[in-house]
Amino acid sequence: MNTQTLPQPKALLSKTQLPKAQLSKTLLPKTAPRAAFGKIVLNEARLAWRLPAGLIFGVAVPLVLVIIFGKIPGMHQPQPSLGGLTLFPVYVPIIICMAIAILGLISLPAALVSYRDQGILRRLSTTPVPPSWVLAGQLVINSCIAMTSLLVVIVVSITAFGLDVPKNPGALLLSIVLSIAALFAIGLSIAAAARSGIAARAIGAGLFYPLLFFAGMWLPRALMPGVLQGISNFTPLGASAQAMQDSMQGQFPPAEPLLVLAGYALVFAFIARRYFRWE
Repeated sequence: MNTQTLPQPKALLSKTQLPKAQLSKTLLPKTAPRAAFGKIVLNEARLAWRLPAGLIFGVAVPLVLVIIFGKIPGMHQPQPSLGGLTLFPVYVPIIICMAIAILGLISLPAALVSYRDQGILRRLSTTPVPPSWVLAGQLVINSCIAMTSLLVVIVVSITAFGLDVPKNPGALLLSIVLSIAALFAIGLSIAAAARSGIAARAIGAGLFYPLLFFAGMWLPRALMPGVLQGISNFTPLGASAQAMQDSMQGQFPPAEPLLVLAGYALVFAFIARRYFRWE
């Protein structure tokens, strides 16, 4: 009997003889191990250190502003128009809002759009690692930078310029978390809409400066005309500044600014999830 005409057993087939689709299934796991996400976060942290735009504008610039404002004598004189408060404790929450806005509106969307333009997200879709893990890694890193920034700002303000310790730290933490959620959700929506990294930065900057105005950077909210103050109450940075200001003075923030921040977070997270493009 001619043994060459007999079919080879399946067990003896080499991997090179298998169809490509079946071969990829035998070589790649169906799902990525959880440890892979930690490696993605570590890699994003290294990139943030090597390309430190987020660290410079999210941490260093707010710190420099705190030092400049703290050195101005007029910032420490009670203002009757502010109910006897000095300007310095009024501006500390605004500076924290600015740091969160820089990271959420400019740094985060620019990085994600750059990854999409370079095809990184598309290439990841051919591996067991979900592209959403890169997005989550960016959120983790930018959240860590934001928390670092606010800690630096608050500690330097207390130790160097006599700012009172926040009287309601729990409410302050809640205000900060909602602020990060709202601004980062808006940033993800910018990444969904922008066609390029340049467009993402332009859209972010176009939103950043008007929102910073309504936070009170150029005119404290308490001194704004009624119409502007009413608009400020329903902007993400205006609501954020109000909630942080009340928390640092010992009051639990009213429901309105917290609900405004939560609303921005939910609405823009839905928009980002619905329209975000991976390639």
